[in-house]
Amino acid sequence: MPFSHLGLKHVDNTTKDISVVIVNWNTRLYLRACLQSVYSEGTDAEVIVVDNASTDGSADMVEKDFPQAKLIRNPANYGFARAANQGIKASSGRYVLLLNPDSKLCPGALKALIKFADEHPDGGLFGPKILNADGSLQNSCRRFPTPQAALFRNTFLGRLFPKNRYVAEYLMSDWDHNTPKEVDWLSGAALMLRPKMLEQIGLLDERFFMYCEDVDIAYRAKQSGWKAFYFPGATVVHFLAKSSDQAPNKMILMFHRSMYAFFKKHYAGRWSLFMRLIVPIGVFARAALFICNNYLHDLLSLVLRRRKRILATPKREDQ
Repeated sequence: MPFSHLGLKHVDNTTKDISVVIVNWNTRLYLRACLQSVYSEGTDAEVIVVDNASTDGSADMVEKDFPQAKLIRNPANYGFARAANQGIKASSGRYVLLLNPDSKLCPGALKALIKFADEHPDGGLFGPKILNADGSLQNSCRRFPTPQAALFRNTFLGRLFPKNRYVAEYLMSDWDHNTPKEVDWLSGAALMLRPKMLEQIGLLDERFFMYCEDVDIAYRAKQSGWKAFYFPGATVVHFLAKSSDQAPNKMILMFHRSMYAFFKKHYAGRWSLFMRLIVPIGVFARAALFICNNYLHDLLSLVLRRRKRILATPKREDQ
């Protein structure tokens, strides 16, 4: 029986075309809109919601308003990778779409993705075009990060050489994202996976609590001969980091920690002593800069609000 050692269900002719796995943490209103967009597709999709101990009533909402969805309630926040793996193991579709709860499928997205994947059997990962809420492009595919790109992107060198080729190549800024393309990795905000690939390379690495698990699985897939395809014929709107907004500084640190973990896992053996020293310094210095900027922003906002209240207070005239 295929996939048995990963806990995945048997895939046969009665399987649904696609299983949509949504990992949720305190995004009830966005989750409702996300589920509505999935069910309005008219595709016979299996929907699995994995709730990471939300306190905003998300799980109760799913249970009441979307009883056809499979609901997994976790007693604590297990992080994205572990929760996504729970959903994947509970799935039975020919494909598995990992979809963020703060995302909405545009009409026809599921059918288009499935058709494209069926036409590209060498593909293990597929990603749609992702748009911001205002309709602008959200960069959702990149080349694999390299120590050189990390060095220029995370240190003062990026300011000295803003048009350096290492960062430009990493961001794929030489392409308009309007045509299908084989890429290195795709955003986990809307990422379709082929179960046959997962059988070969394994599930998401749960050591990545949040962030970089999408980069890691794409890297492992490519090492095993699978391709990743960006397909703009399917579109998703992503409202961007609504879970992360609830603890921004923690998420900043987590992102940079995960990025360093990815470098250490896949590149450390090839690093020179200089790179082993400078990359972690640059990564965590960048995190510290973002966190300090947030604290300064919050402090300035507090000062301005107090000043506004003082100026708005009527002055009492001396009697």
